[in-house]
Amino acid sequence: MAANLQAQTNAQVSADSIAYQLQRKKINSMLDMRKVRFGQYSQSLNEHTGIFGFQTKGDIRRSNDILMDIVKTDDNIYKELKILLEYRAFQQRQIQSHSKEAEAINQNYVNLISKLRQQNAALKTSVQKAHTMQYIYILIIVFMFASILFLISRKSKVKV
Repeated sequence: MAANLQAQTNAQVSADSIAYQLQRKKINSMLDMRKVRFGQYSQSLNEHTGIFGFQTKGDIRRSNDILMDIVKTDDNIYKELKILLEYRAFQQRQIQSHSKEAEAINQNYVNLISKLRQQNAALKTSVQKAHTMQYIYILIIVFMFASILFLISRKSKVKV
């Protein structure tokens, strides 16, 4: 039963770790996309397609559109980071819970071992007492047998 629980826990942790890794990859790809878009924004700021090298409304709109995409990407990154942090917090709670369970199991084993040692000591004492009583009974039987033989031999001598 404990092995089955351990396997389920390992499978859950593995699934959570995979989800955490996938979330990290997603955020990293979003950051890469943001970096590319920011490069495009920097490039668009340097574009001057107007007369005398000035920026046109179209240039400014393109720059603003790229900047808005960057802001949307940033918002999405924050949302995904929040999810990632929730994964991390969940994993930490799960590890703490597992640690407490393992500690409780270990404490139960220590208590059980202590109880078994006490029982073993009591049984050893009981066995020693039983051996002592056995020797006493054997001595009593030998003494009784010797007394009977003594009385029989004494009666035999008296009759003769």
